[in-house]
Amino acid sequence: MRKGPLARWRANFVTGLAIVLPAVISIALVAWLFGTVSNITDTLLFFLPREWTHKNDGLGPMHWYWSLAALLLAVLLIGLIGGLARHYVVKKLIELVDFALLKVPLLNKIYGTVKQVNEAFSPNKKSSFRQVVLVEFPRPGQYSMGFLTAEQHQEVQARIKEKVVSVFVPTTPNPTSGFLVLVPEEDVTRLEMSVADGIKFIISLGTLAPEYLSSSEGTRVALHESKAGALKKAS
Repeated sequence: MRKGPLARWRANFVTGLAIVLPAVISIALVAWLFGTVSNITDTLLFFLPREWTHKNDGLGPMHWYWSLAALLLAVLLIGLIGGLARHYVVKKLIELVDFALLKVPLLNKIYGTVKQVNEAFSPNKKSSFRQVVLVEFPRPGQYSMGFLTAEQHQEVQARIKEKVVSVFVPTTPNPTSGFLVLVPEEDVTRLEMSVADGIKFIISLGTLAPEYLSSSEGTRVALHESKAGALKKAS
């Protein structure tokens, strides 16, 4: 049965929407992120006259190229702070500022939460998310991906007479929120993927799954690569 003009136009519209929508959303998110960040980084150019950086002789909004320059300046300053943080004196100064912020009422709640989330997802914080695991959550027969965070719970183990481990089950696509579940160790399925791959898998709604090689396939690939390297050296 041939489709009418309206049905064909509807099918074409849905197809075009599926092609255009991801690009439009991506561009809109980048523009929103740039505008949000620039509202903070623009203040770094306080030492320049507003007549240079802003439109209408300093009365209008900042020129986009000056906003870009402020963003680049912020990136350089952050990198500089990261480099200086390796030195003892600067490290102690950062600890002092951190201690002071945690003593300010209300601000300490926000700062403490953001700091904990940042440390949990930092690649240098290896002890936060130890391993990617699968647990039956929210009910038996349904599996959720999570991150093993701790394996020692003396009081819990003394109370329930069973060894349990802490597993953080994040929500998707925002992995900064989720559920902390205590699961019997034997009910945890440990995966070989890295923590970074696990986070990518969750943020992408499961579309970015890392490649998996079984132990036999991995051994075969390693042998093939070693033979190829040996032949290359011999030639």
